[in-house]
Amino acid sequence: MTYEEIVAKVKDRLAGVDPNKVNGFLAIQVNITGEGEGAFYVEVKDGKLSVEPYEYHDRQAKIIMKSKNFLDLMDGKLDPVLAFTLGKLKIEGSVEKVLEFGKLL
Repeated sequence: MTYEEIVAKVKDRLAGVDPNKVNGFLAIQVNITGEGEGAFYVEVKDGKLSVEPYEYHDRQAKIIMKSKNFLDLMDGKLDPVLAFTLGKLKIEGSVEKVLEFGKLL
């Protein structure tokens, strides 16, 4: 899957999500490694959810994963705690904010 397809899939997945599930501001950058490599961010600000294909330098956390693992995580085929424990999911920054991001998925 290409980088553009991954970002499009995330946008589609989050299109109908209620941003009020998040308390306040949320800014998570996702770095995809391997196939489909690239960075994008998910932001909830002022009750609006955005997914953009850019790096977010004022992020609260960064998630680093291979594309297959990220897609499996989004599809519910990979448990986030197990992924973190096995080193398939790396987090830089606020783990609490990453957990909030998980609620959106």
